[in-house]
Amino acid sequence: MRNKLLFSVSFLGLAGGCLAAYLFAMQTPPLPPAFSPASNPYAKAIYAEGIVESEQTNGVNINMYPEVSGTVKEILVSEGQKVAKGAPLLLIDDSIQKAAAEQLRFQAQAAFSVLEELKAQPRKENLDVAAAQVASAQAALKTATDTLDKQEVAYEADPRSVSKDALDNAVNATALAKANLSVAQRQYDLTKAGAWIYDIQTQERQYHALHNSYLSSSALLAKYTLRAPQDASVMSINAAMGGFVSPQGAYDNYTQGTDPVLVLGSTEPRLDVRCYVDEILVARIPLASKVRAQMTIRGTDVKVPLEFVRVQPYVTPKIQLSNERTERVDVRVLPVIFRIEKPKNVNLYPGELVDVYISE
Repeated sequence: MRNKLLFSVSFLGLAGGCLAAYLFAMQTPPLPPAFSPASNPYAKAIYAEGIVESEQTNGVNINMYPEVSGTVKEILVSEGQKVAKGAPLLLIDDSIQKAAAEQLRFQAQAAFSVLEELKAQPRKENLDVAAAQVASAQAALKTATDTLDKQEVAYEADPRSVSKDALDNAVNATALAKANLSVAQRQYDLTKAGAWIYDIQTQERQYHALHNSYLSSSALLAKYTLRAPQDASVMSINAAMGGFVSPQGAYDNYTQGTDPVLVLGSTEPRLDVRCYVDEILVARIPLASKVRAQMTIRGTDVKVPLEFVRVQPYVTPKIQLSNERTERVDVRVLPVIFRIEKPKNVNLYPGELVDVYISE
């Protein structure tokens, strides 16, 4: 009886082991991929990584950096908004610079007033005072002369009637009156001549120096307002109200680096694709008239034909590395620009990476 029990248990264990081995050996078929990977649509083609950007007749998107540092006072636009050339985009606190510009403006106005005063000389009231001083000196001279004449006549008639001291004092008084008249006349001529030309020239230079300082300060004040350099569409705003910005850009808490304060793109609805062809493949790029290309939007099965625009005739360092140990850091690439019509019912935005095949 015991042997039968052992045999039954052994048989059940063997059967269970076989069943378990069979179940574990079964493989679940993998799920189909959500999308097909990018494939080469041509018999022979060059692969390149591309980046979507707004359509530009030349160059790339406009990265806006302020020329001054300060706290963001107001943001006047929103992402996706179209703006005209010269439209204000962002205001930086300009209270200190505005006060400095106003101070220079008042100093320039004061210097201009002094210059106008010098040019307006002689003032009628000053000239009248100088003429009155001349008349007074003339009257004093006549009085002294009359006194001297009387004393001389008396002295000639009877030397004892006038003392020698009185006669000498009359002579001295007449001489002093003549000198005073000469001084008064010269002061009148000086007043009538107006300001000295050298004083006017000095004041003109002071005024122009202060005025130019005011213009310079006003030009710097205008830098506190970022304006659109051309008709554009606001693609990205990387600053916030109350945040600090500088000519290096705005600090990004996520990347712990600096980004452009604003990024502007073209107002055209079409997009460009900038491809970076490895330098060792540049020789295989066909002539412009024969270039055909197709891109695949990552994460989808959407394939879009590309229209060749131009080759940027300058080989640059590769902008993105794969972190593979075998990759050389000094790899260089040639930018090739294509144009696309944005596909309907597909989200595609500037800055997105796509896979591109260029036919040979």
